[in-house]
Amino acid sequence: MTTATDPSIAPGSSAVKTKRVLLLLGPPGCGKGTQGERLAKRLGIPTISTGEMIRAEIKAGSELGKIAAGVTITGGLLSDDLVNQIVESRLSKDDCARGFLLDGYPRSIDQAKFLSGLLERLKMPQPTVIHIDVPNDLLVSRTCLRRYCAVCGALYNLQSKPPKKDGTCDSCGAPLQQRADDCEETVRNRLLAYEKSTAPLIGHYSAGDYKRVEGTGTPDEVLEAIVAAI
Repeated sequence: MTTATDPSIAPGSSAVKTKRVLLLLGPPGCGKGTQGERLAKRLGIPTISTGEMIRAEIKAGSELGKIAAGVTITGGLLSDDLVNQIVESRLSKDDCARGFLLDGYPRSIDQAKFLSGLLERLKMPQPTVIHIDVPNDLLVSRTCLRRYCAVCGALYNLQSKPPKKDGTCDSCGAPLQQRADDCEETVRNRLLAYEKSTAPLIGHYSAGDYKRVEGTGTPDEVLEAIVAAI
């Protein structure tokens, strides 16, 4: 993989000390998780996902965690207020002092407005928003071709990351499986839900530091496109 030439993102550069807040947007299957991990490592900042924040609070047994556990056990959805409190708790920790990358938050305009105020209180910059854009038909194809190993957790894609032997995990030799919800109908329903709830954030952030990146290339190509954009 090529190394970024921008000094502000070069590992070891003094410019890397600049505070950065990155926010990844994009539909399910666009590669946010993969790119978030790679980009955060490149920049030396933590990747923070909503799910991980909630699980951490529950595991720690905090007051917020106890409330979240009670809601999730019954299958309910956490309120914006509770999610916002959990986000504030996480972003106030020392490892976020130089910046962070958010994946899965905000999910609504109200959450975005809360985040803006929170960043001001934390004396952090407003986010650089990276929109990974991928056509729906390609998203459906990518998702329906996913396979996983139930034994060791390894992930594959029959097109972009196939196993060396058809139907068999490279790591442990167990048979690969397809998730029940990785079918076309389910994926298209997910995309419709995304369009209704999360896509409006693109309009909200488009007047700010908003970057649209084509997400149809290889993971390495998409990463370098993101690096070039920011």
